[in-house]
This record gives sequence, structure tokens and C-alpha cells, in this order.
Amino acid sequence: MRKLYIAAALLSLLGLADALYLTIEHVTGQSVKCTITSGCSEVLSSPYAVVAGFPLAAIGAAAYFTVFSLATLAAFGYRAAGTLLTPLISAMFFVSLWLIYLQAFVIREFCQYCLLSAAITTTLLVIVVVGRFVLKPASV
Repeated sequence: MRKLYIAAALLSLLGLADALYLTIEHVTGQSVKCTITSGCSEVLSSPYAVVAGFPLAAIGAAAYFTVFSLATLAAFGYRAAGTLLTPLISAMFFVSLWLIYLQAFVIREFCQYCLLSAAITTTLLVIVVVGRFVLKPASV
């Protein structure tokens, strides 16, 4: 179980770096360059990129930092932290699904950084589900 929490903590740092990069670019007014897809600027300048006046990427950065903190605490044996990971990462996953829907069917452009974040969140969800529901804590 400890190894899964460590993996979640390390993976959340990648998500944090991605979200911080997008937050900085948003706050400084820079245009994000895509190297794999072509729609980063369209997605990140859409009305969906801001929630209640806050850049969505900043909210994502806070979520990834919280995942990092909880996973680190869980790796050191704090059971409550491990328990809190499941609803947090589940919420992040469903938000990611909504954002992918918006990119595909509303904005009709894709942002590679947003897709990376969705992939990280999906992987985090798999790690948490495997850790909590597949592996028995006593056997790991």
C-alpha cells in the first residue's frame, strides 16, 4: 500500500507542475504553445478556463498539491489521509471528464496540457481504486 501512496505522491507532483505552468501562463497573459495538438490557446482562453474569477489551472494546482500532501501522509501511515484521497481524486476525475467533453463538443479544440492532466488524474484514480478496493491493506 505504501508504494501506491508514494506513486500517487510522485504522480501528483507532475500534475502540480502542469497546473502551475498553466496558471503562470494564464496570470501573465502568455499564449500557451502546443507542440502535439493545436488548440491550447483556444481552450485556455475560453470562458471555461476561469471559475468564479480563478483560473481553472490554479484550482487544479491546489487539488494536485492536496493529493500530494494526503498521499505523502498516507505513505507514512496516516490512515485518514488515505481515506480522503478517494473522494478527492474521484471528484478530480469527474471534473476531468467534464472538461474533456467541453474540449471535444463545445470548444472543439484540445489542449495537450489539459489532456495530460486528465491522464494523470485517471492514473491517480486507478492507483487509489487498486489500493483501496483491490489490494487488501494487510497484504501489502
